[in-house]
Amino acid sequence: MITTGVALSVLAVLVVGIAVARKVDGDSANYLVAGRQLGVPLVAVCLATAAVDSNATVGNTDLSAAAGFWAGASLALGLAICLLLAGLFLAKPMNRMGLFTLGDFFARRYNRRVEIVSSVLMIFAFTILLAGNLVAMGFLIERFTGLPYAAGVVLAVCLVLAYTVGGGMYSDAYTSIIQAAITGIGTVSLFVWVAVHYGLATPEGMGPFDLGQLTDPGQGAAINWATLVSLGIGDLVAIDFMQRIFAAKTPEAAQKACYIGAVATATIGVMWSLIALTSVVKLGLSAENGPIMYQLLGDHVPLLLAVLALSGIVAASFSTASGAILATSAVAVRNIAGVRREVAPGHHDPLLRWTRVAMLPIVLVGILLAIRVSQTGILLTLAFDLMLACLIAPFLLGLYWKRATSTAALAAAGIGLVLRMGLLALTPTLYGVPNDLIYIENDLIGAGFDGWATLLTALVSLAVFVGTSLVTNRHAQEEHDLRSADRFAVAEQELAAAAD
Repeated sequence: MITTGVALSVLAVLVVGIAVARKVDGDSANYLVAGRQLGVPLVAVCLATAAVDSNATVGNTDLSAAAGFWAGASLALGLAICLLLAGLFLAKPMNRMGLFTLGDFFARRYNRRVEIVSSVLMIFAFTILLAGNLVAMGFLIERFTGLPYAAGVVLAVCLVLAYTVGGGMYSDAYTSIIQAAITGIGTVSLFVWVAVHYGLATPEGMGPFDLGQLTDPGQGAAINWATLVSLGIGDLVAIDFMQRIFAAKTPEAAQKACYIGAVATATIGVMWSLIALTSVVKLGLSAENGPIMYQLLGDHVPLLLAVLALSGIVAASFSTASGAILATSAVAVRNIAGVRREVAPGHHDPLLRWTRVAMLPIVLVGILLAIRVSQTGILLTLAFDLMLACLIAPFLLGLYWKRATSTAALAAAGIGLVLRMGLLALTPTLYGVPNDLIYIENDLIGAGFDGWATLLTALVSLAVFVGTSLVTNRHAQEEHDLRSADRFAVAEQELAAAAD
């Protein structure tokens, strides 16, 4: 019965997603940024459903149950901080630029090499994010249908692709309305039921007001702060968030949507954490027996409520996976392969066609990673940990600091990547769980360095970027001239295509 109920909600999403695909009308501008016509409500629900994914729900509850409120809630709170900062500092200027992808910013601000390097890094990070959502979907399908975990991962990808391939951002936006409604109603209903039926409770030392989780390294403070910083700042280099900001019809609409998304993300995330902690105290549930949320919904709550809450998890996962697949494929085609939009009437748009084709290899890598590393919240944090280490300084300072240079951007990205991956390989745990990704056994670094590696790498990358910019700034005007020439050449190509 639970499976049937969730399947009906998935069917509703698929029907809407496929139905609005006709709005694309063969134009990559419609496909990638919904013709830049989305209003505040649509952009807000798109941002909120992208933030409240399975990492921030299933991953949140598992981490909360295992290590305390701040270990899990930091996922959602970090994403809410990111949306707040985006609204304050990024939404308006980024929307005004008229970009198709976040990779376009690096092309416009720096040079072709920076565009390629940053695009490769963003694709790498977002494939990890995609995998995190597929993990949660694989576990859900395994538990409630009996299908093997790997088969569940593949099935989830096929369902998301069914509407994303056809409708792109339009499908993502309109299905987000259903997804947001299901997620919101399911979360609030479950929270109220748990509060009324059991009373909210937290294990000793693990509640939201037990601030040792933020001050005592022995209670995971370094890991919790690293999570907040990675998601609150590193997630600003989020190609799916930015794709939604680009799709807003005005800069003001983009900004307001970020604020609404931030409030919704924080509220839902806190609710999930408190539900998980109550489940530990009142029901004795443990993440060792599988995802906390699936145990609660499968064995302890009324059927209708379980269907609503599980449908919310599925809906949130679908939205994030759809946005990640779309944005990642667009960056691969436009910013790495260099395929541009065809604007002449009656012509087939190569950017649209090849973006759809590129989705297949992207999802195949996501599937392989999801099967290899069956973690949820950890993969979300790792994705933006890498963005924090490599691209946050070139992005933010590139937007607001005129002395930033392409050489500095490459240096910060390269050193940040090498240092972060090196520390990852040497640290036995990753955000509090065993590092079964690329750990190399050694006696140099212990589990106590977990979390500090994130913060250290970010500071080193920032210092490298600022220092290199100051040293190489004498070439800034030359870079500016080269960028202007490149933009002029692209404009000429698009005008020639229109004339043909």
